[in-house]
Amino acid sequence: MSTGGLITRAAALLPGAETPPVTTPREPAREAAERELSKPLYHQNDPGLFERALDRFWEWVSDLFSRASGATPGGGLGLLAVLILVLLVIAALWWRLGTPRRTATGAGTLFDDGLRSAADHRAAADAHAAAGRWTEAVQERMRAVVRSLEERTLLDPRPGRTADEAAAEAAVSLPEHTGDLRAAARAFDDVTYGGRTADAATYGRLRSLDLALERAKPLLTGPTE
Repeated sequence: MSTGGLITRAAALLPGAETPPVTTPREPAREAAERELSKPLYHQNDPGLFERALDRFWEWVSDLFSRASGATPGGGLGLLAVLILVLLVIAALWWRLGTPRRTATGAGTLFDDGLRSAADHRAAADAHAAAGRWTEAVQERMRAVVRSLEERTLLDPRPGRTADEAAAEAAVSLPEHTGDLRAAARAFDDVTYGGRTADAATYGRLRSLDLALERAKPLLTGPTE
């Protein structure tokens, strides 16, 4: 070996000698970096699932308002005016119609408590009427009508009977009162399950029907066919 070669090898073995850089292919390097960054150590302060979902929601809301303001004449001010107008309309409807009530999806049972006599229901109805509680008065008077028919054996006592069923069954032996019985059942359902408020006139009609049925003679053989 020549003298120059020996000098070069000796210089490479010296402590301070520079070494050629290590080169790694791009794809293995990327995979190694991903493995390193996937360690839990680097994700201790990441936002949770709820925070990420909340951020997405606010981004969606912001994007929605940006699009709406861009499509509304006047931009953001125009959109604000439209929103205020919508809120005013909703408030006016709420004030005019009152709190939304759940409408009846089906007729409920007539009696919802223990067994009481027709006289008990009449006394309760009169007490409610004297206090101006017309809805409760209508309910109790309708119960008095049906209980009275049961006590006279014109109706068989049956748990779970609805006001409509009672009116239809009573009309068989009291056909001249068919229309009034149906109207009474409808009034009961309206105030009990339909969210309507009764008045003195409604109660007066049920009270008159109750008194009329007390004097009515039943058609024991049923209506002729």
